[in-house]
Amino acid sequence: MAAVAELNGTDRVLIAGTGMAGAQCALALRQGGFRGTVALVGDEPHRPYDRPPLSKDVLLGKSDSTAFDIDWEQLGVELLLGRRATGLEPGVLHTDAGPLAHDALVIATGAEATTLPAAAGTRMLRTLDDALALRADLTPGTRIALVGAGWIGAETATVARQLGCHVTVVEAGPAPLPGVLPAELGALMARWYADAGVDLRCGTGVAAVEPAGLLLADGSRIDADHVVVGIGARPATRWLAGSGVALDAAGAVLVDERLRTGAPGVWAAGDCTSYPSRRSGTRLTVQHWDHALQSGAAAAASLLGSDTPYDPVPYFWSEQFGRMVQYAGRHADADELLWRGSPDEPSWSVLWLRGGAAVALLAVDRPRDLNQAKRLIERGTPLDRARAADPAVQLKAAAA
Repeated sequence: MAAVAELNGTDRVLIAGTGMAGAQCALALRQGGFRGTVALVGDEPHRPYDRPPLSKDVLLGKSDSTAFDIDWEQLGVELLLGRRATGLEPGVLHTDAGPLAHDALVIATGAEATTLPAAAGTRMLRTLDDALALRADLTPGTRIALVGAGWIGAETATVARQLGCHVTVVEAGPAPLPGVLPAELGALMARWYADAGVDLRCGTGVAAVEPAGLLLADGSRIDADHVVVGIGARPATRWLAGSGVALDAAGAVLVDERLRTGAPGVWAAGDCTSYPSRRSGTRLTVQHWDHALQSGAAAAASLLGSDTPYDPVPYFWSEQFGRMVQYAGRHADADELLWRGSPDEPSWSVLWLRGGAAVALLAVDRPRDLNQAKRLIERGTPLDRARAADPAVQLKAAAA
């Protein structure tokens, strides 16, 4: 079949990483007709699993596993688990369990949590083991100090309050989600923390983690039984030092529009990549589930000979404080902001335009707005501003 042209002469594909991007890449290779060896290599002992439920069902005790419902044995995909990638040279992936030869490699090692200096004993929420360990701490009456009011901080605070914990969230930025949303929008979400009984403290960082809690930069202290750190993540690519695979300043793997690195026979997908987006006019590093899902499949298609550029509309969601928050696009270069509804109402949206066309949308409990905005952003459709700002008008009906 024509789709396997890129893999002519390739007998063995290694995928470094067993998260969503790696799993989707392996699945798509088989679905695309590749009959050679496919092996998933991961540093965790667990079978490939989904991460979004970690901050929801696993913390709430509804589930102990989020493994993908995929029969890897029937697919003929090898699972090489408990093997940490340590280096790369042409045709050989080095791991702490020995070298692995390959004809083609997909780097899908994801991201690793950013930590606080000298913060021994703190919790994070990145892996299944992290979630199971944190779950044991979330008992009624326990004092939890969360560092970071980003997506993971909000979701963890939500669950901790549901489980009867006393929760304080510390954020160095002026409002929740700094660097993700404008401060005036993040400030609206601060109300949600207060309504849920969470003590939110913005505008001050952590000076030290102490045995009894936190010392803040403003000199105040927070008493806590457990400290959870959720201050972001960086690409898990330190192991590529000296490999010849180019990284950007943040450590993301530089790939082209087909997710190929500059090293022969090496692709990359998921949270660890920086890819060129023609729609955005810049390179993007996206660390969210939808990107991992799509880029894993796109890397497989590229291996199989597809020349379709990878440039989806970025999308992510978060369930926090009884709300579904969804975001699509990229608002960084927008020149106009339109409200659809009021933040005092149960549901509302904010739409960003550039040159009259939608480039991003934030939706709070308005899934139809989100779905229609994604299509408008993808097409670059000009909008009638008055209709687009009317929450009673469907967004698709606001096309100029």
